[in-house]
This record gives sequence, structure tokens and C-alpha cells, in this order.
Amino acid sequence: MLVTADEMEYDYQKDTVAAVGNVQIYYDGSTLEANRVVFDRKANMLVAEGNVRMKQKDGKIVTADNLQLTQDFKEGFVASLRLDTPEKTHFTAARADRQQGNVTVFQNGTYTACEPCKDDPSKPPLWQVRAKKIIHNEDQQMVYYQDATVEFFGFPVAWFPYMSSPDPTVKRKTGFLMPEFLSSSQLGYGVGTPFFWNIAPDRDMTITPTYLTQQGLLMQGEWRQRLINGSYTIRAAGIIQQDKDAFLNVYSNGVVEPLPGYRDERGAVQSSGAFAINQFWTIGWDATLVSDRTFLRDYNLVPLSKTEQVSTAYLTGQGDRSYFDLRGLYFLGLSVTDDQDRLPIVGTLNYNKVFDKALWGGESGVKVNLTTLSRDQADFIGTSAATSAVGAIGVPTGACTLANPNARECLLRGAPGDYTRLSAELYWRKTVTDSIGQMWTPFVSARVDVASVNVSPLPLSYSYGPIFPGQNPLQSGSEDLIRAMPAVGLDYRYPFISAESWGTQTIEPRAQIIIRPNETAIGEFPNEDAQSLVFDDTNLFEISKYSGWDRVEGGGRANVGLTYTAAIHGAGLFTAVIGQSYSLFGKNSYAYGDMANTGLESGLETGASDYIARFSYSPTKNLELTTRFRFDDANFSMQRFELQGRAEVDRLQVSAIYGRYEAQPLLGFYERREGILTNGSYKLTDNWSVKGAVRYNIGQDAFDYTLLGLSYIDDCFTLAFNYITDYTLNGPNAPPDTKVTVRIGLRTLGEGGFSTSFGGD
Repeated sequence: MLVTADEMEYDYQKDTVAAVGNVQIYYDGSTLEANRVVFDRKANMLVAEGNVRMKQKDGKIVTADNLQLTQDFKEGFVASLRLDTPEKTHFTAARADRQQGNVTVFQNGTYTACEPCKDDPSKPPLWQVRAKKIIHNEDQQMVYYQDATVEFFGFPVAWFPYMSSPDPTVKRKTGFLMPEFLSSSQLGYGVGTPFFWNIAPDRDMTITPTYLTQQGLLMQGEWRQRLINGSYTIRAAGIIQQDKDAFLNVYSNGVVEPLPGYRDERGAVQSSGAFAINQFWTIGWDATLVSDRTFLRDYNLVPLSKTEQVSTAYLTGQGDRSYFDLRGLYFLGLSVTDDQDRLPIVGTLNYNKVFDKALWGGESGVKVNLTTLSRDQADFIGTSAATSAVGAIGVPTGACTLANPNARECLLRGAPGDYTRLSAELYWRKTVTDSIGQMWTPFVSARVDVASVNVSPLPLSYSYGPIFPGQNPLQSGSEDLIRAMPAVGLDYRYPFISAESWGTQTIEPRAQIIIRPNETAIGEFPNEDAQSLVFDDTNLFEISKYSGWDRVEGGGRANVGLTYTAAIHGAGLFTAVIGQSYSLFGKNSYAYGDMANTGLESGLETGASDYIARFSYSPTKNLELTTRFRFDDANFSMQRFELQGRAEVDRLQVSAIYGRYEAQPLLGFYERREGILTNGSYKLTDNWSVKGAVRYNIGQDAFDYTLLGLSYIDDCFTLAFNYITDYTLNGPNAPPDTKVTVRIGLRTLGEGGFSTSFGGD
């Protein structure tokens, strides 16, 4: 022990030694500072007085008016104490006793993980636990509270006769977590008390029994384990429902309809994992097995906005110039209106390889895709929501089934039966820049597709709309198919760059010509992965504008366009793209519909396509506006328009997208679709923020999605409130799903919350 002080006083009669003035004592990694320290040799006791500050070996800092310890600092008591830990947590007490070298008992103490107010340290912290007795056992790494009250801003909000929590040094500890509260019209009121079991450093388990007043006991469990080369989790939930009649729909005319949840026993098992085989290969899975498709949503086990659960198992490999992905996919629809028989089971293999050695000075490579899928029943238009840039607006009407074969147009979103296709494409391209800056890119590709198709019976009236010579509607029965598509072309660009006093501008005309034969077997190959065709600036110069492998563009085509960019000093960046595509010879693939009529009314089905344009302006990095247009080539009427913007102004962040899409009857959209989706957040203070989102269907003059959120976050406390309303999952004329959630987190103590849902079914 090393002692330094202004004076040393010896009292031989009392057998005491006193260090007086700026006392500092160093012992075994601990430091004691005080105005006066007296060592009683007979009692083997140290007494520190006045501005006492002791920094312990583990980093804890104790401040007090008076402190009494044994000579080795292990046992003693502290009066008017404050203990600050390295984890930025704080204890205070009128008195503290140190026992057995590892237990501290705080009498009439408080505990908080909040820092004191800088302007007024005497002000109560945002939250604290005040207890008659707080016991900190360092060996057990636990803090126990007796007769405890939780206070916010000095006001009591909850009382517990007994509670405990891990001490601030603990990251994982066996024990109960913060409770979860919920309520809904079908479940009643409920409370779940999670129990966390820290089995070992590499594994743990959480068990959550949740009692629901209307349905009984819901049991949930989650197992997590990390291994040398990866990790996995297993989650399970189950319940024997006490009131399954809560999942009956009773209509005003007295008709009663059972919902998917109308059953005694319900449950789900989910698992996910990923393991690295070596530095190149990874294997993994994410699987879900449920008793019925709405269980996860009914019991608040997935977010309200989630419309499907995708189970997958995969094997991926990543090389320097290659990529391999093999996976199986199972789609579980979570909506009341979903029909699982119409959703496919899919297997895919994708392989891309860029050859290491240059061929004739250019890049060459191969792309391979294998797709196999199976579907029990045909997925006709009207059974699923349409998609657009705004979201689920303009849902097509008229369902075509075997029982209702005459409902407007019987367009297939998915063919019933089995379908397997193997596609492979070789390509080569090289860019040459001549002496005046022109960029010439010749390219060559050759693609082959082979398929085995086994289509189940289809309605007699199933049709594509207009039937053209050479178009073969999908037929019931089995067939083996093959098609090939070679292509050769040239891409030309000539950028003109001008540097002016006001900034820099670039004008780049671009032209592309592609020579290839006609597409064959149009309609005979089921189109499962190439239905989302949107003709705009992003695919103007694509060799094939289809989004997947099931369709391939054929015939001669020319794509032309002009890009303009201006970087203006002090005024930002402006870009513009305009262009058009021309069918030069042979069959125009986009004029021949497949089972979903993909290509028709896309703007590409005529000899000269519609005009496309994009204009974007960004005056600063925090503000951007982008518009996209598609104009009819005959009369310049606007067929498609999108306006998108984002802005960040001080504490405000806003984004919005407006979409207007003209009717496309041959695709099942019989009316104009128009809507707007907005998102915004505003930081009220450094800690408080609000957010909101609205989706408005202009065509139907109705809101179909709203979100309102309020949150608070600082170094010791989090609060999140969300109000969500969604109209898109429960079918026509059904009330919306509405959910309110509140989450509260206290640093070092845990996080809990409350949720309530109503409406929907």
C-alpha cells in the first residue's frame, strides 16, 4: 500500500495513524482519495472522511461523504454513497455495507443506467429503480431488489415486492425477461413472460408461455446455437384453442364462413441457419411449417405488413469471376384470400461464369438457369394482387376457375401441373474506343432452352385475348420443348463533353442494333418468371427486355436513345434520358402474348415502340426529383407516369412516389390505376422523432395503408409507438387490419411491450 498526503499524524495512545490533506492511497490496483484517512491499528480499519472517492480494481467508482473499510478494502460500509460502474450505471444509497468481499448491500438505494443531467445533477434521472434494499452479488453477477419502485422523472409508475436483474457486466444471463402484453378481438387479453436459459456460451434457449383470456395458453420456444462454421435457430409455437368460434365470419345475411383459424389445435415450427463449408461455399435454410396459413398473423408472430412466408434451402458459391446458387422455394400465403393450391413449389439453379482468359480481347462468359416448379391448381388473374411502383393498387377483377370459366379474360398467372426448364447462354462482348471518342461494342450471344411441360386440365374458354398466327396457347397435357436464340449486335455510343464556366454537360447519343431469328414456341413455354415487364429507361438497351428466362426476345430490333447530364455549379445535377425501340424484321415477340399476355400493351408490341423518358434533378445531395414517362407513339397520350421524390431538410426526411398507369385490359387491368405512397419522419429533438406513411388509392378514393409512429431513444431508454392500418390482406369488403404496438426498453434491465390488433377477419 502506498500512501501520499500533506501531513501524517501519529496518535500513540489510540494507536492510530492519520493522513491529512490531499490523501491518496494506492493498493492492489485500487485508489482511495479523501481529505482525511485514519487507520485504526487495533480494529484494522480505515476511515475516510470528506470528498471520498474510491476507484476499484474493476473500474467501479465510489463517491461518499464517509467511507469505512478494512485495510484490504474488502469489507466495510459507505455512508451517503454513489457508485459509478465502467458500464455507465449508477447506484446511490444512504448506507452501503460490503460483505464477504463480493456482496454489497445498499440500504434505501437507487439504481439507474441513465447519466445525470449535466445542467442539474440533482434532477431525477429519466428512470430509476428505488428500493428499500439493493443487493449486488458480484460472484453471481446479479442485482436483487426488495420493495422496489420503478420511477420515471422521479414519479413512481410500477411497484414490485421483489425483482432481480443481471448486473451491468452481464451480456447473457439465465432468468426472466421483460413481459409482453397483447390483446385482440379473437385472442382476448394476454401476457407472456419469456424465460431465457443461458445454457452455454455457444447456445441458449428462450421459453415464452403466454396466457390469453379467450384462447388459453400459447407456448413458444426458441433454441439458438452457434457452431464453428455457422449458426442455426429453431422456433416453435403452439396452442389448443379454447374458443375456435372466434375465427368464424358471420355476415349480415346470416351466412357463417369458417376462417383458416377455425380449428382446435394450431401451431408453427420455424428454423433458419447458415454454415460456411469453406471460404467459397455456404449452405443454409429458412423453413416454416404451420398448421394453417393465418396462424402467424393471428397470434402476432410476424409483422402485420408481411403477406407471405418463404421457406428456402440453398447452396451458394462465390468465386473471383463466378457465382453459383442452388435453392428450393416454398411460398406460404398468409392472407385469408390466399389459396395454397395455387402457389408453386419451386427449385432453381443459377450459375454465372466470366471466363478468365479474354477472347479476341473481349469479355466472354456463360449463364445457366434451371427452374422446376409444381402447382396443384391454375392461378388465374383475379386471385392475386397486381403490383406497381406504388404497391397493391388496381387489383384486377374477375376470377377464372373451372367453375367460372367465362369471367372476362382467363389469363394465367401460374400454370397447373409440373414444369422444368434448363437454359444456357454463351456471350461475348468487347468495347472499342476510336480516336475521336466513339465507343463501339460488338456482342454475340447464343441461348438454348429445353423444357418438359405437364399441364393439368384448363378451362375450355381459357384464352390469350388476340391470337396471332404462330402463337400457340398453352395446352393441357405433356410435351417436351426446345428453342434456340442466337443473336449478334452492335452498341454505339458517342459522348460529347463540354466544360463551361457554369459547369459541365454531357450529351450521349446511343444506338443499338440486334439481329436474331424469330422467337419460337411462343406460349408453349409456361411464363412463370417473366411476367413483370415494364418498358422504361432501365431496360431500353437490354438485349432481351423480359424480366426472366421463360420468354426470350426474338426478331431484329433497334434501340435508340439520348442521355443528357449537366452538373451545374451551385445548382446541382440534372439528367435526362429519352428513347424508343423499333422492331426491324421478323416477329415482334412483344406482339405475341403468352399465358399471361406478357408483352401485349407493354408499349413494345408495335413496330415503333412507345416513347420513354426519364428526367431527374438533384439540386443538393439531400433533394432529388425523378419522373418517368411512357407516351403512345401514335398520339403521344401518356400511358405510364411516375413521379418520385425525396428530401432531407434539417430534421425532416420525406419521400413520395405517385404512379398513374392506363388501363391494360389484355393484362387484366380494366381501369386506370392511380395512387400515391408517402413516407416521412421528423426528428422533434435529439431524442424524439415521429414517422408516418400513407398509401392512397386515387382510383378508388380510399386509403389502403397508413402508419403513424412515435419514438424516443437515448443512452438508457427507448420507446416506440406504432399505429398501422392495412386493407390489402383480408379480401374484398373486409375491414382493415389495425395494429397498435408499444415497446419500452430500459438499458441493462431489458425490453418489453404491448400490442393490440383488431379488425381484419
